Amino acid sequence: MLYYLFDYLNEYYKVPGAGLFEFISFRSAMAIILSLGISTIYGKKIINYLLRKQVGESVRDLGLQGQSEKAGTPTMGGIIIIIATLIPVLLFAKLENIYVILLIITTLWMGTIGFIDDYIKTFKKDKQGLKGIFKVIGQVGLGIIVGGIMYFHPAITVKQETNIPTPATTEFVEQVEISTSQPTLEEKSTTTTIPFVKNNEFDYASLITWINPALINYAWLIFIPIVIFIVTAVSNGANLTDGVDGLAAGSSAIIVLTLGIFAWVSGNIIFSDYLNIMYIPRSGEMTIFITAFAGALVGFLWYNTYPAQVFMGDTGSLTIGGIIAVLAIATRKELLIPILCGIFLIQNLSVVMQVAWFKITKRRYGEGRRIFLMSPLHHHYQKKGLHESKIVVRFWIIGIFLAIVTVVTLKVR
Repeated sequence: MLYYLFDYLNEYYKVPGAGLFEFISFRSAMAIILSLGISTIYGKKIINYLLRKQVGESVRDLGLQGQSEKAGTPTMGGIIIIIATLIPVLLFAKLENIYVILLIITTLWMGTIGFIDDYIKTFKKDKQGLKGIFKVIGQVGLGIIVGGIMYFHPAITVKQETNIPTPATTEFVEQVEISTSQPTLEEKSTTTTIPFVKNNEFDYASLITWINPALINYAWLIFIPIVIFIVTAVSNGANLTDGVDGLAAGSSAIIVLTLGIFAWVSGNIIFSDYLNIMYIPRSGEMTIFITAFAGALVGFLWYNTYPAQVFMGDTGSLTIGGIIAVLAIATRKELLIPILCGIFLIQNLSVVMQVAWFKITKRRYGEGRRIFLMSPLHHHYQKKGLHESKIVVRFWIIGIFLAIVTVVTLKVR
């Protein structure tokens, strides 16, 4: 909203400084400052409100050290992340931008599913929360919405050719982004990026057009299920990662800031041309959402680090996973998810491996056996006697390493 106000003031009244709102870098900086302020200052007020309403975590006895002390800690803290993200986005982003709209829909959609789950657990005293089938339906529903918009919306395109002179300053780079319009080069595409490969673009449509080129009009039958799978997998991975203080919020902040780099360079015609990567018109506006989201996560981490004063609950973890999945898909970097979201991946795999091996050995030997002392993986290390703060920091270090490897894929092919 402030973007439109200052755009009006700059155009008609030439107010000094109003032109700064034209630049993504300035609006991104303002977004992260505001989101940090909201999540740290007003986050405490929300935590106190949750305490007054007795929205406390009921902890199952898993035999983990320090577990009993967490009982009664406020949950549903994901509300802090959602509020601290959306307010700066509404103030500083271009709200007609299709990518911003898509991310707002994702936030509200997954936030609602997570909130219902937390509400049932907390107020209905049902530890199972929302039935798994309804969570999956919600995730599939979001996948259909995201996949459908990505495939059919006319504003979601790529450009294959860019002939822009090398810039002298960052301001020039952004001004080119603002003023350049080459609609004849834009095209609808289901193309994505394959990491570490030269000529690294892959078109999902080729998975069906090899049968008959005329089937290109039905490429959505391939594309949308892939989007559904990614949204479901990443949101579940984030949900499983939220098991010890600060792990999900810190790991997600690292992932989100990395995706912010990809959104910035992919949405800027200069940088994408220099790095020889796919240029995605209008996607640079996602940077405002990303910085607001990162600021909200870091601010939330202020209260969520050990010993946590608040838990994000499914309200936060499902929302985080959904947003990360959509950001990766929108920047055409979803094939980097196994690397960038490696923490989420190993959490998912540890649960799948544990359950599968238990069932196999139970059928074979009459007694189920385990690979890990407990899953997800962070509980395995807790069982081994590592303090949870040490586990969290080591996972963050791994996450930073994976983020660096992910960024390196911009040039290493």
